[in-house]
Amino acid sequence: MKRIVISSCIFLFLLSFNQVIAQEKVKVTDDKTKVKYDSSKVKVKDDKVKVKDGDYKKKYKDDKTKVKDGENKIKIKDEGGIKTVDPYTATYSSNFVIGNPAHTKMIVEMWKDWDDNAFDRHDYWADTISVFLSDGSVTKGKAANLEGAKKFRGGLTSSKSTIAAMLPLRSTDRNEDLVAIWGTETNTWPDGKVETRRLHEIWRINKDGKIDLMRQYISAVPKQ
Repeated sequence: MKRIVISSCIFLFLLSFNQVIAQEKVKVTDDKTKVKYDSSKVKVKDDKVKVKDGDYKKKYKDDKTKVKDGENKIKIKDEGGIKTVDPYTATYSSNFVIGNPAHTKMIVEMWKDWDDNAFDRHDYWADTISVFLSDGSVTKGKAANLEGAKKFRGGLTSSKSTIAAMLPLRSTDRNEDLVAIWGTETNTWPDGKVETRRLHEIWRINKDGKIDLMRQYISAVPKQ
């Protein structure tokens, strides 16, 4: 597995240079490959990869990754969890790996249920769910959250969402599954008013496969 991960890293990195390699210096001898592009240098040997660009250095070896950018250092080991990130320490978790794609599908279906005003189509919410909205309000419990969602959505003529990015995550130190999703929501009110807002949401899925937490952050769309 380690060799597969490293090989994938090597492939992706070299792929990012596929348009410039022909114009730059490439040296291949035995099991070594060296690529130079402007100030960037890449060395590949067996399962080891070294990247250097000025003060930025990155090393892959077996199941370890080290990144140095000036005074900032990051060490990644085993499952990919970030062990240290100078100069800050994450208070919730900094040990994340890619999570279960099925969880992403759940959240996307929740977004579609909102658009279609069909909250009874899926039963994904835990009885203990807590929802933290951007205005500082907190609603706890499945019944209260369903009531609030149906009331707000029922007051709209229509709602349409687009998704910019979505990512399933697993916090290895907290043993938690989460989904991060970023997109845009356009709401139309009965008086014809149209409101577009950008959303970033964090959803947490418990051990029973139910959503027990959601945190929502809203930004206005920049004026043209």
